[in-house]
Amino acid sequence: MTSQSRTGGSGSIGATPRKERDERTGAARGGPGGGQFTRRLGRSDLRAVSEVRKALRDFLRPWGRPGRAETAELLTSELVTNALVHTDHDAFVTATVGPRGLRVEVRDFAGSRPEPRVPDADSGTNGRGLVLVQALADAWGVRVHGVGKVVWFELDGGGTA
Repeated sequence: MTSQSRTGGSGSIGATPRKERDERTGAARGGPGGGQFTRRLGRSDLRAVSEVRKALRDFLRPWGRPGRAETAELLTSELVTNALVHTDHDAFVTATVGPRGLRVEVRDFAGSRPEPRVPDADSGTNGRGLVLVQALADAWGVRVHGVGKVVWFELDGGGTA
């Protein structure tokens, strides 16, 4: 397991059954203290990136101090894009808000492990996703998960907005 901590398309949305369900997003709402949503991402369906961002935005509306939800959207879209571009499989996103903050996990079914790399100036906008995750997340890592892996990050909400 790799873990790092920083100091100084169409798919279905599922929800945890014991929480109230948001009718627009399908996400579970647990009040300010928690909730969860999951989304299946079809193989190579890059339209899913914007759909996940919107669902996450709706889900996180009442969470965290200003700017944290936007950071979560950015980091989630980077991990989702990586899973869809660098694997030839479906992927799953799970976002969980709990008392300690937000945890987002993107699970794919490819064995290759992502590594942050310094992008060169000639690569355009490619190669910066994990560098952003490393710089902006409070913690992040990669966990082997049966067939494939889970890439995750955590953000402290810093109090409610």
